[in-house]
Amino acid sequence: MANNAMRKSNLYNPGVREPFRLSRSKIDLFLECPRCFYLDRRLGISRPGGPGFPLNSAVDNLLKNEFDLLRQKGQAHELMKKYRIDAVPFNHQDLSIWRDDSHKYLGACVLDKKTNLEISGIIDDVWINRNKEFLIVDYKATSTSKEISLEDEYKQGYKKQMEIYQWIFRQMGFKVNNTGYFVFANAVRNRPKFDGRLEFELSIIPYVGNDAWIEDTLGEIKKCLDSDEIPKPSPNCEHCYYRESANKEIEN
Repeated sequence: MANNAMRKSNLYNPGVREPFRLSRSKIDLFLECPRCFYLDRRLGISRPGGPGFPLNSAVDNLLKNEFDLLRQKGQAHELMKKYRIDAVPFNHQDLSIWRDDSHKYLGACVLDKKTNLEISGIIDDVWINRNKEFLIVDYKATSTSKEISLEDEYKQGYKKQMEIYQWIFRQMGFKVNNTGYFVFANAVRNRPKFDGRLEFELSIIPYVGNDAWIEDTLGEIKKCLDSDEIPKPSPNCEHCYYRESANKEIEN
């Protein structure tokens, strides 16, 4: 009962004047399917949870540890030098908050006054260049024999993720470069023996973001949350298709 009450208290209530916290992942959910978003944020009916990715989390932590060692010294990583990125890992007192995923701080956070939505995002890293511009960095773990790029269909969400982070830090008053970076750790598959070890090849993929879409999207999200009408599902939403198909069979 306590967990259910806490979940209900985190839902959007059109009559409440307090800012409503909205994470980057919930913006992604709205873009995927407005109906699933509405069910989640207004009615408390979330999509079924998927499995966690502890291996990805382990890679994230190891990369953070590696860059943190250089952060304290104000030095660039050899990988940054290899890709000719003239920057160093940024050392800021709030970095631990921006990175926090323990649900204590919920990452970097800014209030959008037009919608009264408090937008939050948990970043992996920030680098800073000679012009004192922030370079938003996201770590990704994968295992593929293909050339790593951002052109795969499922990676289009990575780009939106980067742009939301860039937008948040701009709203916080920081000077943010349009170019962000994805650090990919690709697990090697062609070793002759496993020997209980995974080896990774590291690469950096730059991405020039454009956050012009975000403010209009927040306006659409606000209208969606304020409405008492459940939105239509996205045509490609597998979750809505499953619910509707199951309901039809149950009714029959």
